[in-house]
Amino acid sequence: MSLVEAEEIWVEKYRPKKLSEIVGQDEVVSRLQSFVDKKSLPHLLFAGPAGTGKTTAALCIARELFGDAWKQNMLELNASDARGIDVIRASRDRKEPSELPSVKDYARTKPIGDFLYKLILLDEADAMTSEAQNALRRTMEKYTRTCRFILDCNYSSRIIEPIQSRCAVFRFRKLNEKDIAQYLKRIVRSENVRLTDDGIKAIVYVSEGDMRRAINMFQAAATMGKKVDAKAVYEVSAVARPEEVRQMLELALEGRFEEARSKLYELLINQGLAGEDILDQVHREIFNLKIPESDKVELIDKVGEFDYRLTEGASERIQLEAALAHFVLIGARLKS
Repeated sequence: MSLVEAEEIWVEKYRPKKLSEIVGQDEVVSRLQSFVDKKSLPHLLFAGPAGTGKTTAALCIARELFGDAWKQNMLELNASDARGIDVIRASRDRKEPSELPSVKDYARTKPIGDFLYKLILLDEADAMTSEAQNALRRTMEKYTRTCRFILDCNYSSRIIEPIQSRCAVFRFRKLNEKDIAQYLKRIVRSENVRLTDDGIKAIVYVSEGDMRRAINMFQAAATMGKKVDAKAVYEVSAVARPEEVRQMLELALEGRFEEARSKLYELLINQGLAGEDILDQVHREIFNLKIPESDKVELIDKVGEFDYRLTEGASERIQLEAALAHFVLIGARLKS
């Protein structure tokens, strides 16, 4: 791998350029492709977890509609930009000047070239204030002849109903192991890197259906050597191996509290993991324990309580030890 290649961010380097290249969202892609083919695009609302292809789909639509002129006919605003009402309303209506272009000013101007309309992508639209959303709904309706809006968000419930009713809603799902493996293998064919089967499983476990995180993890592990296996992935991901967490829980269920606590300290101190991250993995591993369903329900209920305590500022060590103690009590009850 050359120095130039190593410095490139793979998430952008391998971002799909066409809708057909997006994996794991076949039904959504099929519906969007029909809109693009007919050149008839409604306002769109993309909802779903992070890293599932929402922004990528919007960029692919722009490329396929406008070709080389897509950048001139698309305005992209992210939650990192100001997202209040001043960005929505026209420049002459603003109380203070802004460096950001007004959504209203952009929406009412004609597209550059022989196109019917322009696009405005509001990335992470659920971060917009309610005042901005209310100002936006009228703009969407008034300038539909010259502009189409694409809103993407993680939580569609945070988008006001008047905007949802003006949009065709598309829901993106988390990607499964097959989808992530398929896309990672595309990257493997272009980069001088070997990705093992256990490396794929580790990336899938760490990414939790987030393709962006999966690719970033793959690149980080690839910088350590040309072979990416489970060991390399867990070393760069700040995530404990699932078998280590499961072993800690099984020791606690067997009543071996001191040994379970030693495992906990190894994760907290030696590996430097955060208490909330460990608790999140504990929650995931409870489903893999060989105990009755009723006890799994009780454990998950207690994990939720300990998670709340951590978010309120309680001591990581004390709360995680208390969680292990509860596992010991459940294990003792199962033995009796």
